[in-house]
Amino acid sequence: MKRSEINQILRDAEAFMREQQFYLPPFAFWRPAQWQNKGHDCDEIRDMMLGWDITDFGSGRFYQVGLLLFTLRNGRLPLQPGGKTYAEKIMVVREEQVTPMHFHFQKMEDIINRGGGNLLIEVYNATVDGQLADTPVLVTRDGCRDEVAAGTILRLEPGQSITLPVRQYHRFWGELGRGTVLVGEVSKVNDDNADNRFYEPAGRFPEITEDEAPLHLLCNEYPQARS
Repeated sequence: MKRSEINQILRDAEAFMREQQFYLPPFAFWRPAQWQNKGHDCDEIRDMMLGWDITDFGSGRFYQVGLLLFTLRNGRLPLQPGGKTYAEKIMVVREEQVTPMHFHFQKMEDIINRGGGNLLIEVYNATVDGQLADTPVLVTRDGCRDEVAAGTILRLEPGQSITLPVRQYHRFWGELGRGTVLVGEVSKVNDDNADNRFYEPAGRFPEITEDEAPLHLLCNEYPQARS
């Protein structure tokens, strides 16, 4: 991805969140030069990879296969004494912009439509060897359980949510004609380096062509703290 494209995606996301009246913490708006002066008092942001996260999943087609996320809070695996046991993200999902089929080995999560359009989510159970099972899928939406056929596509309208247990395959996208979706995620601790199992191979963090200066650093770009 080009840095200029990433910068525009960030600007668009900031504007959309303001429109939805979702407010980000101050570090969301720090410029790269400000990061150079941040000490160890900000290590939680660095170590837990809080902040902006943009991926095209290695597709080279962000607007068709991609996702913008902002991690607000997170802990660390293995769990640390006194550390956070939970994580929270906010995501921007465009119409027909797909997050590919995947599950998590350890992370249970709630996916919440916080506003905007409708979110479509397709669900499967996973077989022991990581394939898509043809068995009925137990889903919980806003505290109500239901059993649906493998491959069912569920619609989450603003305010609705679904709970995704470990090893439950899912992919999601914004419904065509309904607008961009603001999506929340509340979960157990998140580890993007080891806990994601994509059904088909997918990249996680993009390779960036530096055609202009970054607007904000992404969560995997922070400089080390000065001593």
